[in-house]
Amino acid sequence: MGERIGIIGGGIVGIALARALLQRGLGEVTVFEKEHRLAAHQTGHNSGVVHAGLYYAAGSLKARLCVSGREALREYCQDKNLPYREVGKLVVAVDESELPALAEIEKKSRANGVPDLARIDDAARLRDIEPHAAGVAAVHSPHTAVVDFAAITEAMAQDVRAAGGAILLGQEVVGIAVDGGKVRVRTPVSEQVFDRLIACAGLQSDVVARLLGADPSPKILPFRGEYWSLNPERNSLVNGMIYPVPDPRFPFLGVHFTRGVYDDVHVGPNAVPALAREGYGWLSVSAKDTWDSLRWPGAGALAKKHWRMGVDEISGSLVKAIYFRKARRFIPELEMSDLTAKTATGVRAQAWGRDGSLLDDFAVEQVGPVTLLRNAPSPAATSCMAIADHLVENYLQVRA
Repeated sequence: MGERIGIIGGGIVGIALARALLQRGLGEVTVFEKEHRLAAHQTGHNSGVVHAGLYYAAGSLKARLCVSGREALREYCQDKNLPYREVGKLVVAVDESELPALAEIEKKSRANGVPDLARIDDAARLRDIEPHAAGVAAVHSPHTAVVDFAAITEAMAQDVRAAGGAILLGQEVVGIAVDGGKVRVRTPVSEQVFDRLIACAGLQSDVVARLLGADPSPKILPFRGEYWSLNPERNSLVNGMIYPVPDPRFPFLGVHFTRGVYDDVHVGPNAVPALAREGYGWLSVSAKDTWDSLRWPGAGALAKKHWRMGVDEISGSLVKAIYFRKARRFIPELEMSDLTAKTATGVRAQAWGRDGSLLDDFAVEQVGPVTLLRNAPSPAATSCMAIADHLVENYLQVRA
């Protein structure tokens, strides 16, 4: 029958990994998810964008796995008759000061093989794609798509169950012990022994690492992103996606416009420090999570380096007019009343080191028979099937 393999995490990466293992017939697979549903956190709280590979350093894991993962995800959605809409993305330089950074985005995109990428230096051509957008130049990725990642996760979970895999909901892993080459996994209601364990725990990835006694670094710093809905009567302002040129100093893309897979248009997200790992609003506060962040060795260095960004993002979160001004730079016709309500929030699991640096690339750590996915923010959902293959082939010593 092969090995007994445990997976911690019922987000899209954990479920894609379970599916990949079972497809290869590598053994018995059990997934532990602490919530009572799958895709409860990062997978189910994002913009639904399938990234094409515009932003990532050539040769990085993010670049390689995003490109291969996008194609695999597209094929899976076609096979399962799940919605997959290539609405296209326009990354817009609003003024000439942003042209060097836009050129860097174009360079990375071409190095990563982003399909049919086009540089646009003519305002009229820009408006052919997004008639209401303002800017002096842009890059256009016509194959950037939108999906329903929660629906994809559920479809993959059906594949897992059909192949004999077990998905245990409402079972938080509270203990991990390696003994004689085996891994003992304990939840409040059960205890099981596995030959291999893989943790794809997202916002809790450093917590799971501590259960094992692994290095506390990198630590997870949660950032909350808030989305405003556009008035449905004004959805015509956006055809696909309108993104800013990101600030290369930060691992966030900035406030942008996205037409979702179900034709709603949302604006966001921003990026404010969350006061709880799973805190989706200002009233969601965990004293423990906040204190853990404040006493981390890198906290002082991070605050010193990025405090201006923090003040700006928090101000935009608390004051609608500030958020609105950020968005209006890209669509001058936008009115304050067009932003109807904050209808969604997400929390990004951003890993940071002891020196205060924010990790950019995906990160994996091997501790005996346990594999820890330590950093897997965006584009992890896009890359989920490729991440699964990468883990199987490089950390579980099994070749496809």
